[in-house]
Amino acid sequence: MGLKIAFIAHDRKKDEMVNFVTAYEHVFVPHTLYSTGTTGLRIMERTSLNIHRFMSGPLGGDQQIGALVAQNEMDLIIFLRDPLMAQPHEPDITALLRLCDVQGIPVATNVATAELLVKSLERGDFGWRELVHKYKPGEPS
Repeated sequence: MGLKIAFIAHDRKKDEMVNFVTAYEHVFVPHTLYSTGTTGLRIMERTSLNIHRFMSGPLGGDQQIGALVAQNEMDLIIFLRDPLMAQPHEPDITALLRLCDVQGIPVATNVATAELLVKSLERGDFGWRELVHKYKPGEPS
């Protein structure tokens, strides 16, 4: 079963995200991929990955991904944030990170953590997410 993975990157982190996803393209192929608008476009220009693109982050893309997180319909988020630049949609970012904590969804906010999560994904260490989906409240087990 493929996982649902989202990519989000602030403007000054987009090149870093594209390089990261390109380096690990083989790991992402079997999964369902999502992103905010420009980030997804840039990744698709450099890889053969098919990515469902939401709106740009400041226009609501973070919240669209957050809606999936709130329903526990996301398995991993790689969100390369720019900690040195104020973001006009900071409340949306904070809400998204909070929802990840509420739902227990792994989120990487820098390349070092992203690499650890992707290496774990590559090894098959995300089997516990299948159990989360299998035993969702209100669904037959």
